[in-house]
Amino acid sequence: MTKEIEPIKEKLDEKIKKLNSSRVFKKVTPMHDLSWYVKWVSVVFVIIGWMLTSVNLFPWSVIFQMTGVAGWLWVGYLWHDRALIVLNAIGVALLGTGLLKYLAGM
Repeated sequence: MTKEIEPIKEKLDEKIKKLNSSRVFKKVTPMHDLSWYVKWVSVVFVIIGWMLTSVNLFPWSVIFQMTGVAGWLWVGYLWHDRALIVLNAIGVALLGTGLLKYLAGM
């Protein structure tokens, strides 16, 4: 005898309310909008920048990291997230300063 699987009729919000727990959160970041794509492309750029840093490919490492950090700065702006804006604005400024010093010394 095989038992039929019944479809879920209860919505996620209702399930969360029933749990009555402060440890259950519903994801609130947007998905598949412009900020979602910029966020993930920026993650890839930052990781590539780290990889280039590990093999000492300067200034390419800084260029990739700065591009990724600038993408995250834009995501912070789109989400109105001050922590992301402050962190990544400082990151862009520091990476940009290092890149300009390198280019000026060439």
